[in-house]
Amino acid sequence: MHKSRLAGFIIDCDVQDLDAAANFWSQALGYERRAGNPENSNYVGLDAEAAGLIVEVQRVAHPSRVHIDIETDDIEAEVRRLEDLGAKRIEQIRTWWVMEAPTGQRFCVVRPQTAKFEEQAKFWS
Repeated sequence: MHKSRLAGFIIDCDVQDLDAAANFWSQALGYERRAGNPENSNYVGLDAEAAGLIVEVQRVAHPSRVHIDIETDDIEAEVRRLEDLGAKRIEQIRTWWVMEAPTGQRFCVVRPQTAKFEEQAKFWS
């Protein structure tokens, strides 16, 4: 038994200038930029906390796209649940899994990221 919920959106940008990309998305979505991530310079967060979401702009080496993160208190159980629905594992990165939906979209299964996880997550038996 575990819980999971949509954590947020990650805007993957195949760009050299992450600051310019983050500035665009900050202005386009109306969310203030957060300070850069000192642990990983490939991410810039946007302040979407009031919406209960994480929104990040990420520098990537693949075509630009948007993907979602699903947060869970049990990554392996959530990955298995999603596999039962037809998703497949693509790559494990540190503590999370990149997966692919049967419809072709990539998404990540991550540890809890948001303050609203406990109160809003769906319980799976």
